[in-house]
Amino acid sequence: MLDVDGEFMQVALDLARQAQIIGEVPVGAIVVHQGMVIGQGFNRPIAHADPTAHAEIVAMRDAALYLQNYRLSGCTLYVTLEPCTMCLGAMFHARIGRLVFAATDPKTGACGSIIDLPAENRLNHHMQVTAGIMAEESSALLKQFFAQRRNRAERKTG
Repeated sequence: MLDVDGEFMQVALDLARQAQIIGEVPVGAIVVHQGMVIGQGFNRPIAHADPTAHAEIVAMRDAALYLQNYRLSGCTLYVTLEPCTMCLGAMFHARIGRLVFAATDPKTGACGSIIDLPAENRLNHHMQVTAGIMAEESSALLKQFFAQRRNRAERKTG
């Protein structure tokens, strides 16, 4: 049986699968306020020709519209992959109170993998970070996506 964090991360994983269906890197995110999902998103930079259309940004835009406020104080953001610096910067500006992520990202992760922005005391906002919730499921989805992408590329060149 999943705990509350696991249940919310499952919703984010379902969104990640939607990204995969449209050919995007399978990352999904939700924003939760007072136990309710108020924003959701999945990766869409290719589909929207928008380098900022990461799952976290899409979910925060959705939540901000719901609350009619660019500040998302008291909200928790769940995402299936460790956020990059761009997404963390947006979370700081939005005043996200808590971040929960699944898999680490050794290439662009900014919560300890490459750099640890939430631990930077000089920043004016701080959030609680929980890592590793459903990490295996998220990692498996990402590995499957990139393996399929490599296989398609090899068939084209082979």
